[in-house]
Amino acid sequence: MFDIIVVGGGHAGCEASLASARLGHKTLLVTGNIKNIADMPCNPSIGGPAKGILVREIDALGGEMGINTDKSHIQLKMLNTKKGPAVWALRAQADKITYPKEMLKTLKNQENLEIKEAIVDDLLVKDQKVYGVKLENQEQIISQIVILTTGTYLKADILVGDKRTPGGPHGEKAAKNLSNNLKKLGLTIQRLKTGTPQRILKSSIDFSVLEREDGDQVLRTFSYDIKPLYKIENQEPCYLTYTNLKTHQIIKDNLQKSSMYGGYVQGIGPRYCPSIEDKVVRFTDKERHQLFLEPESLYYDDIYLQGFSTSMPHDIQDKMVHSLKGLEHAIIKKYAYAIEYDAIDPLEMQASLENKIIENLFTAGQINGTSGYEEAAAQGLIAGINASLKLRQKEPLILKRNEAYIGVLIDDLVTKGTKEPYRMLTSRAEYRLLLRHDNADLRLREYGHEIGLINEEKYQRFKQKKQDIENLLTYLKNNKITPQEKKFLEKLNTSPILDGISLYEFLKRPEININNLNKVLNLDLNYQDEVIEQVEIFVKYEGYIKKALKEAEKLKQMENVKIPYNLNYQEVPNLASEARQKLNQIKPLTLGQASRISGVNPSDIAILSIYLKRIK
Repeated sequence: MFDIIVVGGGHAGCEASLASARLGHKTLLVTGNIKNIADMPCNPSIGGPAKGILVREIDALGGEMGINTDKSHIQLKMLNTKKGPAVWALRAQADKITYPKEMLKTLKNQENLEIKEAIVDDLLVKDQKVYGVKLENQEQIISQIVILTTGTYLKADILVGDKRTPGGPHGEKAAKNLSNNLKKLGLTIQRLKTGTPQRILKSSIDFSVLEREDGDQVLRTFSYDIKPLYKIENQEPCYLTYTNLKTHQIIKDNLQKSSMYGGYVQGIGPRYCPSIEDKVVRFTDKERHQLFLEPESLYYDDIYLQGFSTSMPHDIQDKMVHSLKGLEHAIIKKYAYAIEYDAIDPLEMQASLENKIIENLFTAGQINGTSGYEEAAAQGLIAGINASLKLRQKEPLILKRNEAYIGVLIDDLVTKGTKEPYRMLTSRAEYRLLLRHDNADLRLREYGHEIGLINEEKYQRFKQKKQDIENLLTYLKNNKITPQEKKFLEKLNTSPILDGISLYEFLKRPEININNLNKVLNLDLNYQDEVIEQVEIFVKYEGYIKKALKEAEKLKQMENVKIPYNLNYQEVPNLASEARQKLNQIKPLTLGQASRISGVNPSDIAILSIYLKRIK
């Protein structure tokens, strides 16, 4: 018997099983193929806009994705540095051989964790409470909690042109019965679609005519707890090319041959990561679309053609690829395809990621309607944490929208639901200036330590960082620069000052930073770069940050108003009928969550607020 069974060895399953085992629970990870654990069937990257911040948050809470990426990447780059810090995001080109290899090593070395290669066919459920799983060979395994992280394997079909082939991303065996059995248990099942582009033989590409994109010339890490493990000069380059009018014409001439436009697709695809044929149809005014050529591994010569996802037949794909600059003689090693799979309706989840219909059943990743490795890993970590907390009879960890992108992700899923693969975007976070790449540890590390995933050594380093930040802020406030220091002002290439002002106020000038102050004024400030970065951002954006915190405080007040889970909304007078129906369906836990439900208006929230005060 196990405490927790995790079904599926993708990014969600890895985080869930590691969290569960590290928190002291006897855990079983069941996966269809051990060789595919932590596999990267689509793009060879971790991070990017919003997603990179998810990885930092996973690390701040004690998850593994950031550390594993730091062990295995072949290029690292901070995106959007010409914009404000709210949208800075780290992106890594991960090695598709090294990443899963390192993750499997971590899993195998983890105490309290066993791995079993098998296909789960059904759940063992009694009185709407799960107590284990039944395998394809009819073997039953008992546990207190089950976490489903099945990725794209539920009744999966590969689509190319008019051909539909049952199977997972690499042609592996799909879980053909589990989603049908979930439906029998009362869960709502929906059909989704995603896709992946071609892999091109590196030696067949003319890189000389393409735009080169190198990694940063500054050492960086995703994880707060390890130092850089790479050399700047050893990073692999990426390249840029573009579609053209010839590419678009080939697509338009053959639209009906694609799975999507030929009527062969049943599932709904991702709006924010569309196929190339969808881009050409939807954005008719664009003469070209940007494509990235990304190396997949140091151990083989596949180049991933980012942005060229399609379900066209192979012969049409040949013409499309050969129409691209630099790829006129490209050899396609693996053709693009679309994949359809089953997922549940995320509105049937609680904010803890426990299912509302089946007790002790948690779900995470693409089964919940999301896309992306990072979204999956974030959910897996939270599912593992909350499964553990439930076994300890403690309250679940539910991150607020002003605390983490993870909070935004899960709140969107359980409050708004999704009918297409959900992708984390910076624009989804209304408090994104608070949810930055640089401060994920300041926001979340306390939670990680309290839960038990951040050990005392890591926690003491974190406390020292916080103290250093406070010390530097105090120093800047208590020390002044005066008009008499004219020669220093000239060196700093800044305008004169009439009166002495604090270094804190002086630092608010756009052209001034702590490092040049330190150098020119000989301040002898000995702080780590991450401390200096944190202080500079706080000082320069203080007004905006305070405004965002004030707005977040309003949210906090509504989030603090709890709603009984079993509240009968039929008894709440004067609610609009649509609001009543949505509230009964979603069962929000707080007034704040209720206010974000589509179809629930401010007047309904006012009525509900008054009613909750009456029944206290």
